[in-house]
Amino acid sequence: MSTTGGWCLLSLVALAGVLPAAAQDTNTAVSKAVLALENQWLEAEKTNSADVVAPLLAEKYLATATSGKLEDKAKTLDEIRTRKLKSAEYEDVQVAVFGHTVIVRGGYRASGTEPDGTAFREHLRWTDTWVKMPDGKWQCVATQYTAI
Repeated sequence: MSTTGGWCLLSLVALAGVLPAAAQDTNTAVSKAVLALENQWLEAEKTNSADVVAPLLAEKYLATATSGKLEDKAKTLDEIRTRKLKSAEYEDVQVAVFGHTVIVRGGYRASGTEPDGTAFREHLRWTDTWVKMPDGKWQCVATQYTAI
């Protein structure tokens, strides 16, 4: 093998070892960024701040509620404005990055009152799908909730 060919092969082997590490660093940064958005959403729910959540949801956002009914962005924001939470927390949150799509799943425990004054206590498993939009911002495009 020529010296040039050996050098080229050695460079490719070295580069192959760097690429997964670079991709992992990118995935870690993306995971942290999307988790920060999830936490921003949770904190906004606690204070009925739907205006904080609105830019996090895509215009075509859809949620599948525990009842199986679909809720659009407007319905989701209305619930954030009108439900009063006494407590709300995430548990066992996990993130999977797939390029410009991120799946976040976890548990959710909350208690409070519905708009009609009815008390509620819920324990849910949820999955959010986030997509990096053409403008570079991450937005949630879909949510699914299951009572546990």
